[in-house]
Amino acid sequence: MDWLGNVVFKDQEIENERLELTDKNANYILGPNLRLKNCTLVLKVASRRLSIDRAQFVDCTFEVKQELKNYQDWIGASLKGCRFKGRLTGCDFGHWPEYSSQPWCQLGSIEDCDFTEARLDGCRIMGCDPATLRFPKWPCFTILDPIGRASELRSVEWPGRFGSVVVDELHTQPPRTTALTEHALTIAKQLDANPEKLRAVIEKFDCILY
Repeated sequence: MDWLGNVVFKDQEIENERLELTDKNANYILGPNLRLKNCTLVLKVASRRLSIDRAQFVDCTFEVKQELKNYQDWIGASLKGCRFKGRLTGCDFGHWPEYSSQPWCQLGSIEDCDFTEARLDGCRIMGCDPATLRFPKWPCFTILDPIGRASELRSVEWPGRFGSVVVDELHTQPPRTTALTEHALTIAKQLDANPEKLRAVIEKFDCILY
């Protein structure tokens, strides 16, 4: 449905389809009451032009062709058995009802999803079990239970400003944060943290996947 520049998918089930969300002048709205199964979604729009509102995705593949930045609408989605490809920065997934009182973020969830072909930078899993997820390998790395392990992680010296900017602030993450994934090469540029020295410290902790 195309209405005033909005492309709306709602109140329906779609299976085994390829949806290309690539028109830079369109606003794509997924939901409410949308269920997609075994679909491929090609995303090539800015985050402000993509809205997810109480949509279910089962065994779907997301091909992110344009970096998706600071996108929280994933918490308005139920994601099960999905695969992500491409660059995602500052995105949150899972269950985080405190984020907003609006209905769209009350039913979010994520399980059995695969990020191994994605590049995650500053992305968080909220209110869900990260043990069911597959995270990208180095140069990405994932801190499990960042709030609970914050004190332990602060006990060592980190290269550059990674310790003061990221590690020292882990305890201030939202209470539902169960995992935090960073990108070492981005950290190297932004926080003057040598990737090899960073990895040497990461290897000391069993709560960090890399």
